[in-house]
Amino acid sequence: MSIRSVAFLVNPSRPEAISAAGELAPLLFSAGFSLYTISDIEIEGIKKVAAADLPEIELAVVLGGDGTILRAAEVTLTRKIPLLGINLGNVGFLAEVDRPTIKAIAQSIIDKSYVSENRMVLQFEIERGGKVVSTGWALNEVTVERDATTMVELFVEIDRRPLSHWGCDGVICSTPTGSTAYAFSAGGPVLWPEIEALVLLPISAHALFSRPMVVSPKSEIIITVESSAALLSADALRKTPLQLGDRVIITRDERTIKLSHVSSTLFTDRLVAKFKLPVEGWRGE
Repeated sequence: MSIRSVAFLVNPSRPEAISAAGELAPLLFSAGFSLYTISDIEIEGIKKVAAADLPEIELAVVLGGDGTILRAAEVTLTRKIPLLGINLGNVGFLAEVDRPTIKAIAQSIIDKSYVSENRMVLQFEIERGGKVVSTGWALNEVTVERDATTMVELFVEIDRRPLSHWGCDGVICSTPTGSTAYAFSAGGPVLWPEIEALVLLPISAHALFSRPMVVSPKSEIIITVESSAALLSADALRKTPLQLGDRVIITRDERTIKLSHVSSTLFTDRLVAKFKLPVEGWRGE
């Protein structure tokens, strides 16, 4: 029988994340799992390796906030490894498990009773002088934004047809997963994760029409920089300077990120918890 393996991806700056990993690791180790981490932590039973040396694993347990999960996705995307995020206090939208259920989480991993769902990923190319000079991807959003104190001038096309010119702070292209992140704070709509669509919205645009738009997931979005200073940001983690005339071409990636959960918390309930929505007096079942 082959040995089962799990990776721990932990935010080392959060003591509660290290503590939770210290609780979960012995439960899995005693069940015969091999445990690995690429994080800067020291926990008995977990072997520290470089990301390139991470062996074949069935699941990555992520302890931290949504930012930790976004960083973990950088490691797991090409390897199609499911991510199981453990909520450490702040209600997020990527971490699917509450902190007090460590034993239940361990049993779910042992029994393989957790459920994984595929989340949409964006891919982008940066064209300069007719040549592709950079490529990348994002789970939440790709943003072209100002890289100076003044606004940026951007021209947007959808499916090779002109949409609008905006003088603005930036333009966000978001997945449904990212609709509760930067796009939400910029005034975009919330999309349920299973919806297949893209959100496109300008940030603080000086224009009569600057509404957020919900776009087909098959669409190609092109953002051309018409001023001298701009910046591309992917999930607020990977940033690339842009030049005058650069074209950013955004489409849906064929790859997906697998997010796993052991509970059946509905997305509606997560919204209520995250934003403390007033639901007192509800008389439903």
